[in-house]
Amino acid sequence: MTEPTDFRERIEASFASQGAMALIGAELTRIEHGSVEIELSYRPELTQQHGFLHAGVISAALDSACTYAAYTMIEPETSILTIEFKVNLMSPGKAPRFLFRGEITKPGSNIIVADGRAYALGDGPAKLIASMTGTKMALRGREDIRG
Repeated sequence: MTEPTDFRERIEASFASQGAMALIGAELTRIEHGSVEIELSYRPELTQQHGFLHAGVISAALDSACTYAAYTMIEPETSILTIEFKVNLMSPGKAPRFLFRGEITKPGSNIIVADGRAYALGDGPAKLIASMTGTKMALRGREDIRG
């Protein structure tokens, strides 16, 4: 397992190279051992037909938050890929800003389980809009998969 100070720069560089997160305007806002947060602002082009944040956008941001949380638990030369996730959409996403938090539930050397929560941020308290449970696989020795 990696020390808490070893992963921040690597996660920031990996996130910066991720086209999908750039496309939706997501920002990496917090990196801690076992937990990562991503935020994004409401934009009409990220919505479905009723003006709510699209389930695909919610899922992508939660998956990234959970995956980067897994990166805080592994050796620097190891990569992570998602092998499974389930999303529960609990409330329509309409707010000025959204927060996606990924936290490690079960660390492991090859398989890591993470839970994610998505929140709508507005004038009142944060509102839970979705949750995710995801399974991540650690990849070692793969020259074709880095970061």
